Formats: sequence, C-alpha cells, structure tokens
Amino acid sequence: MNKAITDDLQLMPPPFVEGLDVWSSEDGTPGSDTYEGAPNAAIVDADQDFGSALELSKTQSVQRLRWKGEVPLRPGMYLRVRARVKAISGDLPSVRIAGWAGDDSGDAVEDVPGTGPELALTDYGTVVTVEAIIGSGDRSGVDMVWGMEPQYGHFGLDLVGPTGGTVRIDDIEITDVTHVFHREMMDWIDVRDYGAIGDGDTDDRAAFEAANDAAEAAGRQLLVSDGVYHIGDTLTITVPVRFEGRLEMAAESRLQLTRSYDFPTYARAFGDDELGFRKALQALFNFTQHVVLDLKGRRFSLTEPVDVHAVVGNRDSFAQRRVITNGQIQLEEGAAWDTRSFTRQATYSPDDSRLLTGVDNADEIPVGALVTGSGVGREVYVVARNPGAETLTLSQPLHDAEGTHEYTFTRFAYALDFSGFSQLSKFEITSVEFQCRGHASTIMLAQEGLAFRIVDCVFNRPKDRGITSPGRGCQGLFVDHCQFESNEMPLRAQDRTSIALNVNANDSKIRNNRVVLFGTFAVTNGSGHIYIGNHFFQGDNESEGIRQAGLVFTQPNVMSTVTGNYIDNCFIEWTNEHSATPEFGTQFSFGGLTVTGNTFTTIGVAPWVRLFVIKPFGPGHYIQGLNLSGNVFRMINGAIERVDMVDDSIADLDYTRFRNVVVENNAFNAVLQPVANPVMLRHDQIGEDDTWTVETGGYLPFEGRARNVQSLVLEQEVTDESGEAVFATPYVLTGQGAGGSAVRLRWPRAVKGRAHVTIRVDNPN
Repeated sequence: MNKAITDDLQLMPPPFVEGLDVWSSEDGTPGSDTYEGAPNAAIVDADQDFGSALELSKTQSVQRLRWKGEVPLRPGMYLRVRARVKAISGDLPSVRIAGWAGDDSGDAVEDVPGTGPELALTDYGTVVTVEAIIGSGDRSGVDMVWGMEPQYGHFGLDLVGPTGGTVRIDDIEITDVTHVFHREMMDWIDVRDYGAIGDGDTDDRAAFEAANDAAEAAGRQLLVSDGVYHIGDTLTITVPVRFEGRLEMAAESRLQLTRSYDFPTYARAFGDDELGFRKALQALFNFTQHVVLDLKGRRFSLTEPVDVHAVVGNRDSFAQRRVITNGQIQLEEGAAWDTRSFTRQATYSPDDSRLLTGVDNADEIPVGALVTGSGVGREVYVVARNPGAETLTLSQPLHDAEGTHEYTFTRFAYALDFSGFSQLSKFEITSVEFQCRGHASTIMLAQEGLAFRIVDCVFNRPKDRGITSPGRGCQGLFVDHCQFESNEMPLRAQDRTSIALNVNANDSKIRNNRVVLFGTFAVTNGSGHIYIGNHFFQGDNESEGIRQAGLVFTQPNVMSTVTGNYIDNCFIEWTNEHSATPEFGTQFSFGGLTVTGNTFTTIGVAPWVRLFVIKPFGPGHYIQGLNLSGNVFRMINGAIERVDMVDDSIADLDYTRFRNVVVENNAFNAVLQPVANPVMLRHDQIGEDDTWTVETGGYLPFEGRARNVQSLVLEQEVTDESGEAVFATPYVLTGQGAGGSAVRLRWPRAVKGRAHVTIRVDNPN
C-alpha cells in the first residue's frame, strides 16, 4: 500500500533547485524563516554525487531544515524520511531526520519525538544516508512514534554538533512505507505473495499451501485476495482465512478449513451459498477437526435436494458425532423438487417378508420411495434394489399381500437426503429452520444408524414429510423441542396426507414438539419409544368433523410410553399392519403400552369419533398389557359416545384373553360413556331373585367381556320374600349376557338388596 498513490496524497517535497522559499530554517510552520536569500545556503547545480543540491553552512548549534509543506499522517500510516548528505569543509557535524507534529487545529502536538537517530559525518566527500520512519504505532523499525493525535508534519533534518562546517544535501525524499508493516499490522499473508495467479485456469493449490505454511509459521491469517483461484485437489488451510476472491474446485476435491470452519466462510470461499454449504458438508465428513458446521445465524437457499452421501462422495458409513446448527435453509421453487412416481407389478411372499420380486426395470425405482398398494401398511419404503434379480427390499413386511399385485412407488424430494448412506450414527441437526414453503419434504435418514438427533428445529410447510426413516437409521432417534407446521392447514382433516415423522426401529425419544395440522403426527414401528410433552393438533372447522390418527403404533407389542402430551383433535391408533402374518400365532399380542397424564380434546366432531383405537390386521389377538390412566378427555361443541374402540373392519380381538389392562383415574368431559378397568358398579335388586344380573353397561374398555369380579360388597341387609335377613354368600358367573359383558350373582334362594361389584375386563396377570 502506498498512500501517495492510492489516496492521492502529496508526500514528496520539491527539489531544492525549485527554490528555498519553502524550506524553513525553523520548525516549518507558516511564518517561520526560510533559507530564501540566507547567506549560509546556496544551490549547487552540478554536484558530482547529487546533481543539483543544497549547500548549507552550520551557523547554529542545531541547524534546522524543514519543508513547509504539510505532510499528512493518518492512523496506520508509516512514512520514511530519507536524505543523502556529505561533508565539504570545516568541522564535521552529525545529521538526523527531524519533524514538527501538528494536530487538526494546526497546533503543535507536544510529547512526541521530534528527531530520529543521529549519524556522524566522519570525513569529507563521503556520501551517507540518514533516514527515519515516522508513524502512529509503536512497532519495530519505527523511529518516531507519534500516536493518533498528529494529523500532519513538517519534515526535514537537523545538523548538530560543532558549528563552522559546510555540507551538501541531496533532495529529501518522503515516501509511504506502510506496506513494510502490513504483515504486522493486518496480521495476514496474501496468497498472491506466494505465487497464486487467480485467473481461474492456473492451478493455485501449491501457492495456497506455501502461503498457508508461511502464515502458520508467523502466527498470521491467510488472505485470499480478489480473483478466481482454481484449486486442483483437496486443500487444507490450517490458519484463519479471509476470502475476497473465490475458489473453483472439482466436486471430489475438498476444502478443509481447520480454523475458519463455518458456513459463511465456505459461502464466501466459493462465491455461492448453496455450493459453499455442500463443500462445508463434504469437509464435515472428511476431516476429524470438523465437528460442528455452524451456519452462524445465516439464511441461505437451496434450489435442489442435497444428496449428502453424493456430496461427501467417498463414504458409505459414518459413526462419529457431527452437527449442523444455527441457521435457516429456504427452498426455492423449481423442477428439482418434483415428486417422481412409478407403477410396477411385483410378487410378494410372507416367507421373504421384506422382498418384492419380479419387478421390471427395478433400477428405475429409487431407494427411499414410498410403497403403496395391496397389503402395504403406512410408511413402507424401498431400502435397496437389485436390478439383476428384479427385486426390491422394503423397510417393513406387507400384510395379506401374497401373490402378484400392482404397486406404486413414490419418491419425494427432501432438502437433506441421507438415504445414500448404508449407516450413519450420531449425526445432529440443532437450531435450524427449514423453510420448505410447500416445495419439498425436509429430512430423509440413512438406511441404518444410531442416535440421529434433531433438536430445536422448525419444519415450516414441508410438502409431504417432515422426517422420514426409510430403513432403520432411526434407531434411538431424538426429536426434541421442534416445531412442525404443515403445508396442508387449509384442508379438512380427512384430506390431509402429510406425516411429520415416522420410525421403523426402536428406542426413539420424541419430546416437547409442537405439530400443527398434519395428516398424521407420527407413524411408529419398533418398540421402546417415548412420546412426552408433545402438542399435536389436527382439527378443522367442519361441523361434526372427521378426525385422523395423530400417533400410530404399527407393532403390537410396543413397550412404549405416551405421557404428558396434548392430543388435540386426533387420536392414538394401535395396529399390527407391518406384520407379514398378522394373525396371532406364537408372537406377543397387543401390549406394553403406557398412556398416562395426557390431555385429549376435540372440537365439533362427529359423535362416533374415538380417541384410542386398536385395529388388528389379523384374528386371534388380544390385549396383554395396557395402562390408560390419569388422562383428561374433553370434548367441546359436541359430545362423543366413548373414547375407545376396536376397529374390527379386518379382524376383531379375542376378548376372552385380555390381561393386565389398567384404565383408571381418567377424567371424561362430554363423553357419554366413561370407561374404567376395574369398574365398580352398584346393583339394586328390587324384586327377590336367586340370580342377580349385573350389566357393565359399556363401562368396560373396548366394550369387552366381564372376565373377573375383583370384589363384591353388600350394602345393608339382603332379605328374602319373608323379609328375613339372609347371610349366605353368592357365587359369581362371569362373561354372561350379550357379548359376555355381564356377571351374575347366584344365591341359595331368591333375595333382594344392593351390591357393589368391582368387575374387570381382564385377568390381572
């Protein structure tokens, strides 16, 4: 940098030969005496060393020579004042550079050094060079540190020592030497100083490496100045870096910024947000010092899906913790987000329950495609294909699908698609908002993996799906404190098809999320799941409206907990639709589900709507462990008949085998038929009879059978036809009446009275 050029500053004094009226014998300020006409100063036109020069006789103890021009001095600017001098005759003096400092009012600045180092003249005719550097900063090599207050100076030199000598002085030079201090002042090294061309064609990788090594050795940053730099292979930069120019690299070449690893830096490095994000992702998977890709609060746009596996390019599996955090990703409309659909005939056999065979052109069916058709449950996806064998591998078995049928394969587009990885574990996305804008879905997980974590994120208007697991990459999935806002809000509840998330494997933790007006909140296979503190609502403004399932379990023995959720205008559905042999055999039946402390509410729904539904897809199943307790069921603008139901459209339950069913301490508001197990009923026998029939009247869960009498308490006396008290004990017959919903108390003779009977729909163990 030379401010005399870049800022058009006048630094250089005129030659002496142009006149001595601008050369002061004092401090150089306006009004000070000059050497014009002075008897001890003269111009020499043809000195053998200098050409024209000033010949000056020393008549004062300090003989001053100052240019009256005001030389500007700005913060961060450094000036070098230089003169060549030789002694001609008389006593030999010493010489030094000197100056007067002025502030912005024209007053002298005190307490700044006015002179530089002295140089003694030791003989006659020998040319010596005296110089000093003046600047604002106290840096190595600065002779006169003036700080921030001086705005300009009058510069020249002093002759000190004995008087009577005569010297000749070449024209004084004042130059900007700020560039000498760049590396110390700016704390960077420019790649161009190490041979980078920046023409977009020359491979500048070697120059970048040399500049990086120099910056690392000096403890400085790296500057990539303006230009287009072609980098021919993977490049690692180990110092902080600033990009003014941009890079061009092949797709397989990586940029690894170990000290400046964040999204804004990568976006600047490639001059494009989308490409910068892809390159940053590539580095995230390929360099051990990169753990967190920080978006730094930035929003950027995607014009097409990010196939993360293809971007990374060299890994099929990854199991080290990696994080994307702190930003917003917005999808821009375009054909790249279009859904693709394929229809094929295929053959299915329960003996190979996850395989479709005889699939023509199987290579055209994308991995991650949703499968629909005969016997296909919800959220079944293609996880692998074998075109040579004409087979497709599925994420879940089919039910009642044996034989050859026609299937549809629908591939949604996702903003971030991890499905190309065979295994991906410990990946995290935190504090990221996805502005899907109805153009595409959001995240598709890998085929296999453990502990994918999505926290504090916003899923804004995904087109079809929020989070999709096509395989078992959802094992131990965490989804916490997220918001899911549907693109289907204006539609009636029954017309919505979007799903916020699905799970195929075990042990997911879905907690404290807010899910707005999707077709379904979650479709969950596997077991060991925890749904806590979520608010999911799926209502509409329809009068006597229809409601869809909000939370769906597709495995009969789920070993899962649903606690403290706000289940708003939707219901829990429990099926075995992902069973290749859905009829009951030797497997566990419906059990292991705890539903406690939730708030269920509906507004303006049809009276036949139910809030907890079991739907068997094959005969012989029963309930072998259910705790439905401590919940609040509240209906607004209308009442429903009851909260529970078995959907027997395919098969019914075996009510004679229920065990370990706990339904208690629930609150029912605008529910015509409360339910409980056990249920305590009061029976008043008005006329004498030896058989008292106690009807459960719909109180038993799922309108099940009265299988056990837990207790029997008689209130007051039981009397016979003569009014005499009877102290006999009745025995009990269970499973009586229509559907086995009543119990009968058999007495030795006809009696009347009041009994409190506690009846169970199950065997307790």
